[in-house]
Amino acid sequence: MKIKKAAAVCAVVGTAVAGLLLATPANADPVSNSYVLAGSDTLQDVANALSNGTQLTGPLVRVSSSAGTVGSFDAFGSAAIQTKQNGPYFARPAGSGDGVKALSRSIDGAPFSVAGNTTPATSITGQVDIARSSSGPGAATNPSGPLAYIPFGRDAVSYAIAPGTATGLEQLSTAQLTQIYNCTLTSVNGVAVSPVLPQSASGTRKFFLSAIGVSTPGACVNQSTLAENDGTVLSTPGQIIPFSVASWVAQKNGAAQNRTGTAVLGSAQGATAPYTGSGSALVPNAAYYNDATWGRDTYVVVQYARIDSTSASYDAGLAALVDPTKAKSLTNFGTIASTSGAVKSKFGFLAPSSTTPIRANLS
Repeated sequence: MKIKKAAAVCAVVGTAVAGLLLATPANADPVSNSYVLAGSDTLQDVANALSNGTQLTGPLVRVSSSAGTVGSFDAFGSAAIQTKQNGPYFARPAGSGDGVKALSRSIDGAPFSVAGNTTPATSITGQVDIARSSSGPGAATNPSGPLAYIPFGRDAVSYAIAPGTATGLEQLSTAQLTQIYNCTLTSVNGVAVSPVLPQSASGTRKFFLSAIGVSTPGACVNQSTLAENDGTVLSTPGQIIPFSVASWVAQKNGAAQNRTGTAVLGSAQGATAPYTGSGSALVPNAAYYNDATWGRDTYVVVQYARIDSTSASYDAGLAALVDPTKAKSLTNFGTIASTSGAVKSKFGFLAPSSTTPIRANLS
């Protein structure tokens, strides 16, 4: 079972804080008096580290705001969360899709609910400020839309293989994965393969299916409510499941809680490995990440009007949190040890292919 991580830290501007602040297990979610992040499991570990503060690169690096504490909520945990002081309890956004929907409902005031979560639909106006998303807006892209997807970092997707599986599934082509998830290919190199998908709001699931061109998975696919980026959910030899390479690298390197178990990460690009190195010193393979099919930019999503300095809704604090030119913002990708970008590198991310925000409609 996935352990929740603490994700709140008192934000102090221009002040050094002594001691080591790390994203560690906790018994309760944060309650923020300013900005709240929710959504993607793929981005949560690095977002938690940046929100709490970390010395993973040497000096203390912490995203901070003059408005108060920052809360980053995990994709999995209790069914309901309360994100701000005296705010309503509402269904936990479980993945990229739910995170963007929660942000959208925070903007338009319509009731928010999550499929499969029994928490009643609730009005959550102003309760989520930033959505973590491991996929872009897709068909929702609109040059004048109310949302802004701001590039966070470059990731890639592959698949994890269940422990105990005989060799033969470590290198698969896109065409083979398409056949596997269409259920027209059930054995590779003499090894029976059993395809699995993570829960429906997963951005990694959405990206993976798009990459292999499968809109409706075949009847043999286990379409479960399993968490993404968790190798321990695989229990039967031959099972495979989409997995973020950045998350795999972060977990193996000790930057994030290791949930890989004894699973193995395969390559969706045949002989091109997703990473280089071994043990706890893995490094993303740029050749894999730059692939047009399997590489992807990830995003933090905000209401555009709140970062538009010409808008009456402009929020300077929120704008600073997603300003890539600031050394300790969520979207920075510098290389100096004291920058957020250096921390994101430790979590398996490369610099995004673009820093240009993408406007989109509400979800």
